[in-house]
Amino acid sequence: MRVITGSAKGHRLKAPKGMTTRPMLDRVKEALFSVLEGYGPIRGRVLDLYAGTGSLGIECLSRGAAWADFVEMRAHVCAIIRDNLAHTRLTERARVYQMPVGRYVASAHPPEKYDIIVMDPPYADPVIEDTIRAVNASGLLAEAGLLIVGHSPRVPLADRYGSIRRRKFRRLGDSCFSIYETTTEPLENEEPTAAGP
Repeated sequence: MRVITGSAKGHRLKAPKGMTTRPMLDRVKEALFSVLEGYGPIRGRVLDLYAGTGSLGIECLSRGAAWADFVEMRAHVCAIIRDNLAHTRLTERARVYQMPVGRYVASAHPPEKYDIIVMDPPYADPVIEDTIRAVNASGLLAEAGLLIVGHSPRVPLADRYGSIRRRKFRRLGDSCFSIYETTTEPLENEEPTAAGP
């Protein structure tokens, strides 16, 4: 597992032993960031939920993101994220939070909203949609911000959750990712709100 490009290009990242943490495969990550290139350079603030090794957030930092917050529940995995940040010399632009994702999403008050939120939860996690809905309700995602979700093809996701709509979907073998974007478009069967008299 490595950083694909940017300031930390080629750096190998540590991963926890065992199978409880399933980092996104390099080929899937390469496909994801290839799609993201179509949205322009990565800038601003990034939130990496279910961070695991920190691979996705670190890739964003390497490509030019100004700041990244990492949220991971397990202490030994948080230690690995910090090691990976130190190894890639990105520590000064990041912070690691050891807590459940749901608690962070419900209680966080960052100084600015996030331009990109990435989440690659435990494989085939049935509560993934609850987390997406919580992110949508939290107001953490900036206007025109992107929510990137890694998921199993056995966990189909809706095309829309409140104010975020799916713009891209890719499947590579037994792995998928969906890219959602904040939108002001009304829901289907919903009348547009009048702009004035």
